[in-house]
Amino acid sequence: MATDPEPQPPTQLTSHFKNRGRDGQSSAWAELWDAGQTHFWDRGKPSPALIDWVESRPEVLPSHTGPRLTALVPGCGKGYDVVMLALHAFDAYGLDVSRKGVETAEAYAAAEFLEPSAYNFASEENRLAYSPGNLKFIEGDFFKRDWEKKIGIDDFKGFDLIYDYTFLCALAPEMRKDWALRMSELLSPNGVLACLEFPLYKELTAPGPPWGLKGVHWNLLAAGSDGIIDEESASETGQLQGRFERIAYFKPQRSYESGKGTDMFSVWRLKK
Repeated sequence: MATDPEPQPPTQLTSHFKNRGRDGQSSAWAELWDAGQTHFWDRGKPSPALIDWVESRPEVLPSHTGPRLTALVPGCGKGYDVVMLALHAFDAYGLDVSRKGVETAEAYAAAEFLEPSAYNFASEENRLAYSPGNLKFIEGDFFKRDWEKKIGIDDFKGFDLIYDYTFLCALAPEMRKDWALRMSELLSPNGVLACLEFPLYKELTAPGPPWGLKGVHWNLLAAGSDGIIDEESASETGQLQGRFERIAYFKPQRSYESGKGTDMFSVWRLKK
């Protein structure tokens, strides 16, 4: 007979978010930025999995002959992935709720554009293959629309690429359905949502953030449910009533050690 997993003791991060409702989430993250406690999420470099995927020149990205493709990284932190995408010829945008976070990302980006670190590319040969795009960091709440006017693109139809790594897992579970809705609103009709799914090793009932996400992306994006599931309902079954279809799903050859070898990379597009 199956037994319930042993409850996991709260970490400093989960304790910080205890008893904070949905309305208190943004201010809680801003407080950590202001206190200099960014070690909870700062990986120190861009995502190796995202780098490898972008440099594979995936056919699922929209084709273009004019302006550069646009990319958004919500909850961008210090801006590692935003800078990396800009160095790979995207016009890249980073969004964060913290003013200090945005200022930190802008300073990091300025230094990297002067002398890009080798970790932004899989190889020196690949570095020479790209002409940098533009980048911009925006202070704003992902779930509100006021920040969108700061994008600054005439007749904007949505981003060609949106990347999520530690944004969904940082959100209170009751916010997941709105995360999926906003992704569908912010993505261009031919754009793709790329997710490095993390943490998949963590029990779904364990306190967060980060919250365990095994099966959550499928439940939200493909099944169209609320993303609040347990171990028994984490399978990829049932009716597909979501706004998205998954067009790629694989285990990346490279990822962060924090994923404990369980990270998966998924790519989604809006149903036609």
